[in-house]
Order: sequence, then C-alpha cells, then structure tokens
Amino acid sequence: MTVTYDYAGRTVLVTGGTKGIGAGIAAAFAAAGAQVVVCARIPPPGSPASGSPASGSGASGSPPPGSPPPGTPASGSPLSGSPPPESPPSGSPAPGSARAGSAPGGSESPGLAPGIRFVQADVRDPEDVERLVRGLDRLDVLVNNAGGSPYAPLADTSPRLHARVVELNLVAPLLVARQAYPLLREAGGAIVMIGSASGTRPSPGTSAYGAAKAGLHHLARCLAAEWAPEVRVNTVVVGLAATENAASHYGPDQAAVAAAIPAGRMATPADVATACLWLAAPGYVTGAEVHVHGGGEVPAWSRLAGHPAQDP
Repeated sequence: MTVTYDYAGRTVLVTGGTKGIGAGIAAAFAAAGAQVVVCARIPPPGSPASGSPASGSGASGSPPPGSPPPGTPASGSPLSGSPPPESPPSGSPAPGSARAGSAPGGSESPGLAPGIRFVQADVRDPEDVERLVRGLDRLDVLVNNAGGSPYAPLADTSPRLHARVVELNLVAPLLVARQAYPLLREAGGAIVMIGSASGTRPSPGTSAYGAAKAGLHHLARCLAAEWAPEVRVNTVVVGLAATENAASHYGPDQAAVAAAIPAGRMATPADVATACLWLAAPGYVTGAEVHVHGGGEVPAWSRLAGHPAQDP
C-alpha cells in the first residue's frame, strides 16, 4: 500500500535542512508539492552564500555527531537516538557568508533537491530567526530539525559548550516556533519537533544533549496545549539513524549497531520524513510523540544473557 500526500500551495520551513535527516524531510515535502525553505548556518556544498527566504541564505542547522564544540550543528542527524548530526555549536555564520534577511527571497542550491530554497541563518540568534520568518509570505508547516552535539563527557568539557548544546537543541526551537506562530496560526498550520531517543533514556557522553531533547519533547506538549486548536504541535522521537555521518558517530561496524535494533536496521531520513508528512497534514493529533526507532534498542543484558530472540 502506498500513502501519498498533497502539500501543493503550502509552505514548509525545515531548520537544519541541508543534510542528513533534515535534507530527507525537506525532499519529502518538496516531492509532495510543497514550497520548501531550509535554513542552516553553513550553505550546502556547491551553493553560493545566500540571504533570506526571499533572497537565498540558509537557516540554522545542527552539528554532526563528533563535530567540534564550536559551531552550530546543521541538519539531519546520523542517528538521532544519539545526538543527531547537524552543524557545530558555534553561533555565527561561516566566514564570508551572508546572514539571514540580507535579501528577500531564497535561492535554490545545487546541493539540495529541486525546488528547495536555502536561507542562511543561525537559529540560536533571535535576529536571524526574525529575519528568516519575516521573509516568508505564509507558513503552513515548521519542522524544528536543527540540533546535535559532539561527544562531550560532562566533567571533561567546557561549561560553555554544554550551554551552547542546550541553546541549540532546546532554546532555538522555542525561538523559531515563537517567531513562526503568527503565520502558522493564520494558516491553521503545524509544528513538528525532531526529538531524540537520547531524551528518553540515559545519554552518557551527551548529557546536555539528552536533557535538552527531553526538554524539547515537553516543550512540544506545552505548546500543543497553549496554541490549540489553531496550531498543532507534535514530536518525532528518532532512534539510531543512518545518515552520512553515522559511521563517525556509531563506529564502522554498522551491522552490529543494526543488530541492537529489533527492526534489524537503523532508521533512514525517509522513515523520519514519512512520520513528519503524516503529523503535518491537517488532522486531530496534537501533543503526541511518534517514536521512529525500529522498536528501540535491545538492552545489553539481554544479549549477555543469550536471549534467543536477540541472536543474529
């Protein structure tokens, strides 16, 4: 059975939508007929620096797992159960690039699927967020995907790094949602937060990230109640995911990682995008969490005990 969606005439904003899960989400909405705007701190490969949804810059993204502390995570994460790969946690746009709102329009980039406009912006910067949203004539769907974190054991890393991780993964989605609310309310639109399994279970080595994602899940439930019935707000909680940065985050043995998942494989950007298409479509569901994790992660004790159901 094939389920199709028609988003013709609707505008969708995907933060951190230039790679990984974010790029997959953006491509899915574009294929469904939507006008898609993606933003990230750093322009996608092969694309000139751009400006605003009207001119062509990019909005925020999140850093790929294992990326250095400074910088803003860009989009899409290799595995969202652990910090998704987005851009690094720093805050200013890349050298030589234009900031959001420098022009009014948004430009297509050779590094993105056809029909997707790129706007450069740092979603942690309130001014960038304001310029980004101000460049939109309408907005039907906001996908708060930007986020991520490098591996950063709490006791051995800078307090500033952890503050930036929380800022990117929790405060930034709040800022974007707040700025986008008037347009979404006018359209009777929807927000989809891209959460993480790291926010539902212990996340050693990425404690700030896990705590921020747990906060994001709760933020979505709060906004769902606060903004109903005009705007629906839901969360896609992503488990281990296969993206271009998965090997750097989970190690080279992807088969072993897949074996720890009941479904037998990691989630793909297309799996996450399918959930987003459903949650963003007009309907009754709000304040919900859809877990895209293939059944979760098999506990280590189960394999150690030789449980037959977990044998390869």
